[in-house]
Amino acid sequence: MINPQYYKRGYVLGGMVVAVALIFLGRLLYLQVIDSSTKDKADGNALVRQTIYPSRGLIYDRNDSLIVFNQPVYDVMIIVREMRKGFDTLSFCSAMQISREQFETRMSEMCDRNRNRGYSPYVPQLFWGMLSKEDVAAVQEQLFHFAGVSVRKRTLRDYVYPSAAHIVGSVGEVNRKDLEDDSYYSIGDYSGRDGIERQYEVLLRGKKGVEVLMRDSKGRIQGSYHNGELDYSPESGTDLQLTIDIRLQQMAEDLLQGKMGSAVAIEPKTGEVLAMVSVPSWDPHSLVGRQRSKNYAALLSDPHKPLMNRAVQAQYPPGSTFKLIQALVGLQTGAITPNTLYACNGPGSTPIKCTHHHGSPVSLEAGIEQSCNPYFWQAYKDILEQHGYGKNNAVFRRTYDHWRDLVVSFGFAGRFDCDISNQATGSIPRAKTFSRIYGESGWRAITIRSLSIGQGEILVTPLQLANEAACIANGGYYMTPHLVRPLPSMPAIERHQTGVDKKHFEVVQRGMARVMTNGTGRWYNIPDLQMCGKTGTVQNPHGKDHAIFIGFAPLDDPKIAVAVVVENAGFGATWACPVATMMMEKYLTDSVSNPALYDRIHSAHFINTTAQ
Repeated sequence: MINPQYYKRGYVLGGMVVAVALIFLGRLLYLQVIDSSTKDKADGNALVRQTIYPSRGLIYDRNDSLIVFNQPVYDVMIIVREMRKGFDTLSFCSAMQISREQFETRMSEMCDRNRNRGYSPYVPQLFWGMLSKEDVAAVQEQLFHFAGVSVRKRTLRDYVYPSAAHIVGSVGEVNRKDLEDDSYYSIGDYSGRDGIERQYEVLLRGKKGVEVLMRDSKGRIQGSYHNGELDYSPESGTDLQLTIDIRLQQMAEDLLQGKMGSAVAIEPKTGEVLAMVSVPSWDPHSLVGRQRSKNYAALLSDPHKPLMNRAVQAQYPPGSTFKLIQALVGLQTGAITPNTLYACNGPGSTPIKCTHHHGSPVSLEAGIEQSCNPYFWQAYKDILEQHGYGKNNAVFRRTYDHWRDLVVSFGFAGRFDCDISNQATGSIPRAKTFSRIYGESGWRAITIRSLSIGQGEILVTPLQLANEAACIANGGYYMTPHLVRPLPSMPAIERHQTGVDKKHFEVVQRGMARVMTNGTGRWYNIPDLQMCGKTGTVQNPHGKDHAIFIGFAPLDDPKIAVAVVVENAGFGATWACPVATMMMEKYLTDSVSNPALYDRIHSAHFINTTAQ
């Protein structure tokens, strides 16, 4: 008979055996599955995994001119475990042309797992990247002296033209947030940092490949592992075709050099951006390779803010260019007709004076031609007061918000849902804004009269101004502005109908044509091109007035719509208008017929004038 006491001991011994087995199994699971360091050690002894970087997609303009391409560059890689105790740091620094302090700083960063989540002393780590063939030559010649050091080849961006920097953007080393957000990246990888490079990063970057190599006990590469069974090739990035015309872009940048401002040109029927200029700018070559950090810091500290894309980020009162919108809203609401006449007493007019004397009374077309302030103030007053004020101003506030809705339908007070990054929204104030300032019953049309001529609280971006010109050219709609011609995988470009009926646009278009034949734009009109436009001179409390112009051509079949802003330049007719007309002529005829005018605009400099 079995002693019960021994019987219980069997259970205890069995439990101990099971516990020990579970401990071993758990440890084995931890070492092989959870903790990758053991696998790194094993693989690091026998295998080398080399990342093969794909070629980044090329970027072309609308006419298939190459804008951005790739050049070969080199990275210096280090396997920390293989750096012998006697590693000659001074010789290595000399070959790399860096200081001992730079070496130590970089090693510390590279080995910090908080900053380099992929760090392992058993696999190659990026020590220094983006080196030219000349920069890396000394290291390659002496590789046999530097245990654990290798050189890998990859590509870096290069540019055909010193233009379009704000559009194409730049490529730089990924940061910590990039590493946390996207497992595609490892420390030392590059990605688009701004512009098109950033907007289309996933398409442009392609897919990495891997080559697995086998080495012997002395660390010497013996060839491909298992005849390349674990290798896979990289996939090149997708090429992109921009909508811009690089020749038009270059010309506009040249005309605006030495100034602060912007120019935007759009193809009205498609929404394709033909040019998008912001000045001052920079040569995109300056943000490539080892010079990127130093040059970027200089751009960042420049008081003229070259990194700011004024075409989409700067916000200005639209000035007299907004009178076209007032006219269209007035026609749509029935407050005016094409035959409505208003009196003008020139500079003696009140409460808003005219800038000059002209005939009176004034029709709508003549009001646009002469940019008559009293005409558009009275039209604005009639729009807002046509239904009266009502109790506690309620009717008037509703009428104002309806006016605002019609204005916003032209693309103001918001961002376009497209591939143009960092857009500012501008501002068309709501009724509640004025009610908060003056009280619900404390404001009238005369309180906000400055809005009638595009001053006061209204703010727009140059991109929105160009879109306004495209809306009028199209007779009441716009296509979403964009910079890249859509690929099959992309959604179709949207058409947006304004709140104004097509029938009201013809009289405004005729008025804009009269601006170019008899009004403020007549000095720069090219009759054969049927130009339409509107000048503006915008008050600037921080310095000299800003010059603004919007327009399109030809009248019968618009192919280009343009907006130009020259900060602190004075009259729109003197500075913004000639830039825009030469841009239209260049795009439509591939020539400029007035070289003397070109030289005058090109040689003018306002950049040292007090800026907004």
